[in-house]
Amino acid sequence: MKLRLPFDLPLCPDNLFGHLAATAVPGVEEWRDGSYRRTLRLPHAGGVVALSPRSDHVACRLTLGDLRDRGAAVDRCRRLLDLDADPVAVDEHLARDPDLAPLVAGAPGRRVPRTVDPAELAIRAVLGQQVSTAAARTHAARLVSAHGEPIDDPAGGLTHLFPDPAALAQLDPQTLALPHSRRRTLLGLVAALAAGEIGLGPGADWQQARAQLRALPGLGPWTVEIVAMRALGDPDAFPGGDLGVVKAARGLGLPSTPAALAAASTRWRPWRAYAVQHLWATGDHAINRLPARAPASG
Repeated sequence: MKLRLPFDLPLCPDNLFGHLAATAVPGVEEWRDGSYRRTLRLPHAGGVVALSPRSDHVACRLTLGDLRDRGAAVDRCRRLLDLDADPVAVDEHLARDPDLAPLVAGAPGRRVPRTVDPAELAIRAVLGQQVSTAAARTHAARLVSAHGEPIDDPAGGLTHLFPDPAALAQLDPQTLALPHSRRRTLLGLVAALAAGEIGLGPGADWQQARAQLRALPGLGPWTVEIVAMRALGDPDAFPGGDLGVVKAARGLGLPSTPAALAAASTRWRPWRAYAVQHLWATGDHAINRLPARAPASG
């Protein structure tokens, strides 16, 4: 089925779709023909969605195994793309800061790329600790290939649903091509998620979830704040120790040590997650731009 997902203007698609495309896990996500496509684990069956930015809406093409999942799929896609944000309120607040004002003026309506599956995002955040985007995608793709649920995608190259925590709780740690400490972190998180000990979905208590994540071995401030920003949906989440954030802060003449930057960032509250998008966008990384369309054949 084809749907139009409306949103309040403005909307900057560059970092939103660029981030999702650049970090896409093979088999679960792809950028194809101007659309971000991914598989969906839904209450009744699996599905596939294709999302394409337009001037006043996001074009959404859903392929569902069970029509009862339509509402859940739409809700997850809106959450993924942060379509219910109030961009005018966010931009007006951030533009009061002279350091951010030129960035906001140059790209109004930046959204926070979130997720359709909070558990998946948390697992991927652990896989992305202290490695490149490409390495994180490779680690996630191995998990998908070994433990994901196969799905049919006649319209593209998607092959699996991302494995749920219950499936990953059974994996043999020796099969993970990760340092020992990272294996321990991943397995601890997976076990807590599978047991329902951590709530990351809509309606979760943000501070309680942070405390639960921090209590797990190997989950430091960066991972916790990335999960808070993209899985929990906290608009004030702030991974101040992120390399891209620190580099951008330094380039703007802002404090660049995590503690000093966190103190300086208080003037961006309660929208620091959106300030992060502007800071990231000062760098030359694929997450900041829409993928180029492939040239037409023939």
